[in-house]
Amino acid sequence: KEHQPPKRVLRNVLYAFLIGGAFCLIGQFVLDFVSGVERTKDEASAITLAIMILLGSILTALGIYDEIAEIAGAGAAVPITDFSNTITAAAMEFRREGFVLGMGAKMFVIAGPVLVYGILSGFLVSLIKAVVLGYF
Repeated sequence: KEHQPPKRVLRNVLYAFLIGGAFCLIGQFVLDFVSGVERTKDEASAITLAIMILLGSILTALGIYDEIAEIAGAGAAVPITDFSNTITAAAMEFRREGFVLGMGAKMFVIAGPVLVYGILSGFLVSLIKAVVLGYF
């Protein structure tokens, strides 16, 4: 134990909070800006998600997202930008194998489990809510 580097828990938590909060703050600024342009909140939310996905992809392509994640730890795992990072990194890694069997297939190898578990958990929560509220 004496040869292991000290754990910097407070520093790591602070960086995760600040950097994760910065991602969320950027998302809120984008949402506020887009809300002034779009007619409904749903349209503004969809555009905000698309912009945050684009931001995560650009940061990944430039190699910046990995450095941010190294510092921020869990703070960089803000759901939409981290998901974008994961998909973009998989696409970049397998681009030499071609667009269909390389980039296309490998992106969905990563995205598939996320989508399956997301849909499945949404269905189960909806089912539990229906049972609790007495719809059955």
